[in-house]
Amino acid sequence: MNTVEPIKDMNKVLDIADYLKSRKSQYAQRDYMLWMSGIYLGIRISDLLKLKARDIRDKDTIYIREIKTGKENYIEIPTEFKTELQSYVRNKKDYEFLFQSRETEKKKDNHGKLISLDKPLSRQQAYRIIRNAAQRFGIERTGTHTMRKTFGYFLYQRTKDIVLVKEILNHSDISVTRRYIGLTQDMKAGAVKAMSYRRK
Repeated sequence: MNTVEPIKDMNKVLDIADYLKSRKSQYAQRDYMLWMSGIYLGIRISDLLKLKARDIRDKDTIYIREIKTGKENYIEIPTEFKTELQSYVRNKKDYEFLFQSRETEKKKDNHGKLISLDKPLSRQQAYRIIRNAAQRFGIERTGTHTMRKTFGYFLYQRTKDIVLVKEILNHSDISVTRRYIGLTQDMKAGAVKAMSYRRK
């Protein structure tokens, strides 16, 4: 199985966003906002898909309890993205998932009556959306982690503070963060490229 990598070319990150937004599909806006939320917020896909309109509306910070770790996490909504995100939830009901599936779940209520419940987009469908969009631009080794890894990579490029990136991604160790955002591979490649046995 190939390892999922961050996208390190900003133009390709933006190409994917433009492509998702411009498609002739009733789900174009949802898929575009999924991508933008992933690269701006850096939340794991399992946590991202569980968000509802009420978690976002009129907020500067998103509170989540991470599904994977059980840890509490507070995510600042970047200023540049806040207006677009608030506009996206404006016409949604508080209980609606940000990234709604077109499928519904059938359940019986307390009186035995069959009711339909909204469902969030599945992880598998999110994977297909991201992978298909990335492949249009010749990008392989992508998946749902691509968004979070891309977020971490560009956060590091902006701050050069690996400890801060580790804390924001809620990782346990710096070496995990380096590997996760592709720095370990960059460092290895740079070290080997600079090898020389010439006399000085």
